[in-house]
Amino acid sequence: MSVVFNILNVALTPLSMIILSIIIIIIIIMLPFLYFKLLIYVKKLVYTENMTMKVVLITGAATGIGEQLAYEYAKRGARLSLVDIRKENLGAVADMARSLGSPDVIIIGADVTKLEDSKRFVDETMNHFGQLDHLVNNAGVIGVPTLVEDFPNFTKYTSIMETNFWGAAYGTLYAIPHLKNSKGRIIVVASACGWFPIPRLSIYNASKAAIISFFETLRIELGWSIGITIATPGFINTNLAWRVIEDEATMGRLPLGSAFECAKDIVKSACRGDMYVTNPSWVKVLFPCKVLFPELVDWGQRHIFELLPNPYKKKSN
Repeated sequence: MSVVFNILNVALTPLSMIILSIIIIIIIIMLPFLYFKLLIYVKKLVYTENMTMKVVLITGAATGIGEQLAYEYAKRGARLSLVDIRKENLGAVADMARSLGSPDVIIIGADVTKLEDSKRFVDETMNHFGQLDHLVNNAGVIGVPTLVEDFPNFTKYTSIMETNFWGAAYGTLYAIPHLKNSKGRIIVVASACGWFPIPRLSIYNASKAAIISFFETLRIELGWSIGITIATPGFINTNLAWRVIEDEATMGRLPLGSAFECAKDIVKSACRGDMYVTNPSWVKVLFPCKVLFPELVDWGQRHIFELLPNPYKKKSN
């Protein structure tokens, strides 16, 4: 025991001084960053962008989150350019947006996967309004839930990447010069599946991961000239979500968020200048869980979505 005490007497004091010095150095290094974060936090508390008479272009605006985004911007007095491949469904959305406070709304039928259509809806927006302040890349599809090894062929799923990724990239390409002039903002509706993939949705997960990476890269390249807000919603109560649940019953075990609340959070965060927004907020807890306990998360998902081997299932001869 005396040997232990002697070691402690000799080693504990210098060791504690070393640990204390490291802590002090970390605090000194972190202080400027923490001060910067505090300033940003205070700014967000007192500042929000006034959208009155500003112009917002929303793709995929006929239903779901896109429709609710149109209503949220309308409540803030923004002028709207609503784009969807189903133009016939945009009329009712435009009427509701006007009744909620939007002074001017135009509707454009376009396919975001076509480069010429993307150029056209940006041009038509500029020709009508003469400016563009927010571009909301919302158009997206999910596809039929399928295990990768059960794919009939990959060509059946290329439309998911074309819509979700290229559909956002094309419109952004043509909108960038106009957004630079207005010091505007790009809002991209990705998905929490981009960083927390769900089984049977591999191509959808990949397309959303690609969106996140693309727009994070673009934000670095553009610097302060255009703001970018990346939205990563969880599973939201929309027609798309219900079609997935109808095709794969285990997807019904996922809690569904509100499209109204999701759109409200996205617009609030965009006007506040946030880099990221996740709705429902509890979904953010999944990210550290995946980082810290990846094996447990994978096992849990295999259990929830019935991907664990069934010991009672007879093997076919």
